[in-house]
Amino acid sequence: MIQIEQFRYGDNLAYLLYGKSEAMAIDGGAWREILTFLKQHGLNLRFVTNTHRHHDHTPGDDHLLGKTKAAFLDCRTLADQERILLDGEPVVVYRTPGHSEDSVCFHAGNDLITGDTLFNATVGNCFTGDLRGFFESIRRLMALPNDTRIFAGHDYLRDSLAFARLLEPDNPEIERFRQTCDPYFLHSTLAEEKKMNPYLRFNEEAIVRLLQERNLPRATEWERWQSLMTID
Repeated sequence: MIQIEQFRYGDNLAYLLYGKSEAMAIDGGAWREILTFLKQHGLNLRFVTNTHRHHDHTPGDDHLLGKTKAAFLDCRTLADQERILLDGEPVVVYRTPGHSEDSVCFHAGNDLITGDTLFNATVGNCFTGDLRGFFESIRRLMALPNDTRIFAGHDYLRDSLAFARLLEPDNPEIERFRQTCDPYFLHSTLAEEKKMNPYLRFNEEAIVRLLQERNLPRATEWERWQSLMTID
């Protein structure tokens, strides 16, 4: 069974996936803490990789590679559905373009590391300009089991929940998550995201009504997604 450890550096979140003896660092900006964890738990760092190559996700790569014998896995060349093995257990790669062209998610067991594609209670900016591609990436993640745990690339939770509450002031799930989430091990389930994240709620009556009140296109899922992405 692959386990997950979360590390903070600024508002960024770094991750270590690990089995009995092998580990993989993802967006490892908190490289000192990661090295300490590896030593304390007798783990061999096999791989260093990223959810995408934006500079705030890569500052730990060279440090981790220089201080271990880990191999670098360039997210730009990882194949969709590629399986990376840790102690014989698979970590599955999903290519999820939208925030960036090279964005990927890593799925291990019940855990999904989403980088800047899907945050807790929001989604990333579409820096590629490819809203349709981003929409398809989000729909793909939404099709995963509802108990999938979402581990994002940043802690934007306070602002994300505030914006979700602005759009849906009568949605009790937003406050419920704020009160029950663990700020020291920040994650949500996909089921929780579908209840509070407006960008996953484009088929919900409250969101359709909001778009109608703002006179925004809403006839199809695709139109509702585009409209939501224009609201600020």
